[in-house]
Amino acid sequence: MDLLKNPDVVFGLNVATGFMGALTLVFVVRGIARRLGRLTELHIRFSPRGGCQDAIVQELQRARREILVQAYSFTADPLTFALVDAKKRGLTVDIVLDRSNEAERYSDLKIFLDQGLDPHIDAEHAIAHNKIMIIDRKVVITGSYNFTNQAEGENAENLVIIKGRPDLVKLYVDNFLLHKSHAKKAEIKEPVAARRAA
Repeated sequence: MDLLKNPDVVFGLNVATGFMGALTLVFVVRGIARRLGRLTELHIRFSPRGGCQDAIVQELQRARREILVQAYSFTADPLTFALVDAKKRGLTVDIVLDRSNEAERYSDLKIFLDQGLDPHIDAEHAIAHNKIMIIDRKVVITGSYNFTNQAEGENAENLVIIKGRPDLVKLYVDNFLLHKSHAKKAEIKEPVAARRAA
């Protein structure tokens, strides 16, 4: 205990505990900021087979209130059923798709309709080519990555998951609402090939 009487040792202990206390405080503050969605995080994935689909499913499973989706094509069952599961958990799941989904035989539009997700079709544009998911108005998922099996297994695509940027989230939400405002309720149409054969 004589060491504690040495001013140099006492100074060293004060510095060490002060430093550790400061690091602990930084750790706690960053944890709170992350939980509140105020700490910017970027997660980047690439396909094929780069974990894009798994990363999206994990984010969808973390959702607590709302998922907004804009998609050109939707054929990836793991993503489709993660959205269905979110709806069953009581979340608002709002989907706006390109018009091609109404006639495309591989589209998961029928699953969405059968599961009561009430998707809409944006036919206002030549192609509604967005690939966006907004989760709880805190997370934005975007990039070239289509929500398809081909994007996951064959295509060269990119995926960006953005957290902690409420300014960017607002821009994406506003854009989603703009496109939903002119979209119409989805319906399954007879594929073009079937109409020609008839």
